[in-house]
Amino acid sequence: MSAARLPLRRRLREYGLDSVTLLIIPAALFVLALFIYPFLYGLVLSFHPKAGGWLANYTKFFADPFLYDTIRITLVIAVPVTVLNVVLSVPVALRVRLLRNQRLLTTILVIPITLGTVMVAEGLLTYLGPRGWLNRTLLEFGLVDSPVRLVHNYWGVMLSLVITGFPFTFLLTLSYVTGIDPALEQAGAVLGARPRERFRRILLPLLAPGLAITLALAFVQAFTVFPSAILLGAPAGPTRVISIVAYQAAFEQYDYSMASAIAMLMAAVQLLIITLLLAARTLVFRGPVSTGKG
Repeated sequence: MSAARLPLRRRLREYGLDSVTLLIIPAALFVLALFIYPFLYGLVLSFHPKAGGWLANYTKFFADPFLYDTIRITLVIAVPVTVLNVVLSVPVALRVRLLRNQRLLTTILVIPITLGTVMVAEGLLTYLGPRGWLNRTLLEFGLVDSPVRLVHNYWGVMLSLVITGFPFTFLLTLSYVTGIDPALEQAGAVLGARPRERFRRILLPLLAPGLAITLALAFVQAFTVFPSAILLGAPAGPTRVISIVAYQAAFEQYDYSMASAIAMLMAAVQLLIITLLLAARTLVFRGPVSTGKG
């Protein structure tokens, strides 16, 4: 190494820029190009409506119940799906970590991720439709008098989001569960804590930070639902989610400014929910971990 390079490295280290830190620069530029710049561009564009003042897009959205009610509809779909997926993932992950064939079972459980939302929706139309296998079986055995309607409504969208979202929450939860030292549970058992007490006093406080992150990510995934709401729902009725409104504004009305405003509102709602989840995690699970009978 030449003497001319040594002072330069020393100066970089004084500013906290070592060789490892410099590797972050390409990633930072990548994020800047693909996320920050488009976000700022969309934010500025949302304040330049086709007609009216700089808040005309937001005023139009909240003045029309057919538009602003899509926030409620999306939350009614996304929140139950998020909670259900996370609640189901915890016992499944706790059980899978104890099995010998953990890798095989994990692979089976995450297959829906590889299928994609559209293929899962098409499959549900085949299985759950009025002439699908499920309704044929129920009618054949006389369990129902008419086909059960499970598609082109709220339940079709919800089932699709559960199937495609559960593998995601399961993998995250399994990574948190397997990171907990089994000796902690064993110590609790030695002190006389029952399985339910060990879960509530030991596992749950340790899982809380991870579950909060899982809830936040799962909610973002469910809140941005689009293909399922169209293929399995009723886009003009009970499953008219906010992403459909943004799509219609951009590609049917060619009002990119209005579409950007709707996208900004989607981001604001997601940010609000994520903030509430992280705040709730801090308030509820900030106590120390305890074992045994309290």
